[in-house]
Amino acid sequence: MSATIKVKAYYEYDRSTIKDETLIYLYKSMLKPRMIEEKMLILLRQGKISKWFSGIGQEAISVGITAVLDKEEYILPMHRNLGVFTTREIPLYRLFSQWQGKASGFTKGRDRSFHFGTQEFNIVGMISHLGPQFGVADGIALGNLLKKNNQVCAVFTGEGGTSEGDIHEALNVASVWDLPVLFCIENNGYGLSTPTKEQYNCEHLADRGKGYGMESHIIEGNNILEVYTKVHALVEDMRKNPRPVLLEFKTFRMRGHEEASGTKYVPEELMDTWSEKDPLQNFETYLLNEGLISETLIEEWKSENKTEIDANLDLAFKESLIESTESKELDDVYETFVYQESKPNNTTEELRLIDAISQGLKQSMERDDTTVIMGQDIAEYGGVFKITEGFLDAFGHSRVRNTPICESAIVSAAMGLSINGFKAIMEMQFADFATSGFNPIVNYLAKSHYRWNQKADVVIRMPCGGGVEAGPFHSQTNEAWFTHTPGLKVVYPAFPYDAKGLIASAIEDPNPVLFFEHKALYRSIRQEVPTDYFTIPIGKAALLQEGNDVTIVTYGAGVHWAMDTLEGQNISADLIDLRTLSPLDTAAIYSSVRKTGKLIILQEDSMFGGMASDISALVSEHCFESLDAPIKRVASLETPIPFAKNLEDQYLSKNKFATALNDLLKY
Repeated sequence: MSATIKVKAYYEYDRSTIKDETLIYLYKSMLKPRMIEEKMLILLRQGKISKWFSGIGQEAISVGITAVLDKEEYILPMHRNLGVFTTREIPLYRLFSQWQGKASGFTKGRDRSFHFGTQEFNIVGMISHLGPQFGVADGIALGNLLKKNNQVCAVFTGEGGTSEGDIHEALNVASVWDLPVLFCIENNGYGLSTPTKEQYNCEHLADRGKGYGMESHIIEGNNILEVYTKVHALVEDMRKNPRPVLLEFKTFRMRGHEEASGTKYVPEELMDTWSEKDPLQNFETYLLNEGLISETLIEEWKSENKTEIDANLDLAFKESLIESTESKELDDVYETFVYQESKPNNTTEELRLIDAISQGLKQSMERDDTTVIMGQDIAEYGGVFKITEGFLDAFGHSRVRNTPICESAIVSAAMGLSINGFKAIMEMQFADFATSGFNPIVNYLAKSHYRWNQKADVVIRMPCGGGVEAGPFHSQTNEAWFTHTPGLKVVYPAFPYDAKGLIASAIEDPNPVLFFEHKALYRSIRQEVPTDYFTIPIGKAALLQEGNDVTIVTYGAGVHWAMDTLEGQNISADLIDLRTLSPLDTAAIYSSVRKTGKLIILQEDSMFGGMASDISALVSEHCFESLDAPIKRVASLETPIPFAKNLEDQYLSKNKFATALNDLLKY
């Protein structure tokens, strides 16, 4: 980094009207992360840290963008953007503790390197799946628009990440909604070992902006003044004229994807070419030539950085290993939510299940103007099931938002809204389509609170279930996929009363809730429902019928199938409607089984890996001595759901339940 290495800088810097102190600030802001990285590489070789993703040679991008943005504006960096964290002045000992899994870090030892966020510094770190980060930025930017705070946000990815579907979806949404996001692509030549020619087949990634109807620019990523001046001008204009901008920064990764992978796959002449473009060395040479800094000042700053780095490393190394307990770990999976009952009023009206959900949604949105609902066709059209009919007139386009067909981007945007202080509700047009948004549901919504104490204040409505002759892609009841994922809550009401009270509770709850709504019940089930707002606690089953001979546990349409079977029969049964699948009311189940000695579980889903299997295992473990017969599970066929009515009837567990119940009673 000495000025004697190069007499002339590689770049012709245009300082324009940038003040001297800003130039020096940019240099010092690049110097610090470079020195931290050089120290980390030494510690890695000494075995004192386990892994490192180097951003050496790319500092100008992180520093230039962060220097332009206000501290209140969110940045969503990746693992090669140390300069974002240092320019935001995060205390170094906290960064070092994070990398060592210590308590002073940001994830309580639960995640590593830059996989964290911090509201204190308005930084939202990455997940390894890369793509959802762009959608989260969409949600944050949407929140900024709704707040009318004239803020932008910046989100990073590499050229390899741009091949992911989440990225394409998010760019399209941002363009359609005119969201003020800087989409920053660090094109550094290689996705791990795969060169750009094997990543995409266009000359420049910025060219893709045309396809999205989005402004785009190519920026020399190793020229700190080009980064700073161009981004500064764009951000100033975006604050006044909100819109997304796609930026492709041409740069290079001078180290391995992570240190263990090395760089043997990179031609030596390519490394030599880019080493001449080192952003720190070149800018240092320029400042020396301009007489703005001196060798003495450089050594002084290096000495100050070294002292700061060493002192903070010492703090981190001396910090004891993180300690926890099983109860602490379990407690942090969910944001704390103290349920406060809103009691129902005495005036009721007969509602269908679909009406009750609609009314519960509307009353919740009336109570909280930070609630936003998003989904395909939910605005003017009122949703394919008409649950949001009239919502547009009541709440306007800003809060009732039609979306493109892009489930993953909208789930991620819902997460971004939550980060920015909103409650997000998404209508998954059919629960089957959750597969297209599965990644952000199970890897972002479910894990954020446990990882870095960030709530995912999101409800995803899931129209589901068979019995409507809709075939394999519109009939699944796929709740078991999500009950397997810690961090998600899963609600599945069977009656209008429960649906209205539980949707209100789901919206009040700051945790991610998947709210399953059985389509065959939408217009076939009616019930007297209180007219005003009320809540029902999540995680509490309902005992619909009491008896002594057998316990029937079910949910959703299965509740009505069981009731139909019991009608007119002289069967003394406890009939339990779970209502909530996660958290599961095991106390209600165990209490009943210990009384009756027999258990049958009815589910609409196919058998293997379903709710019935887990409930059966739990009862076997906890109530074995109370059982007088083997546990019975009743489920649908192990096939996709067929379309033709006679085939669907044969598939569904509905017609198998009576025989299974009688067999159990005879045991």
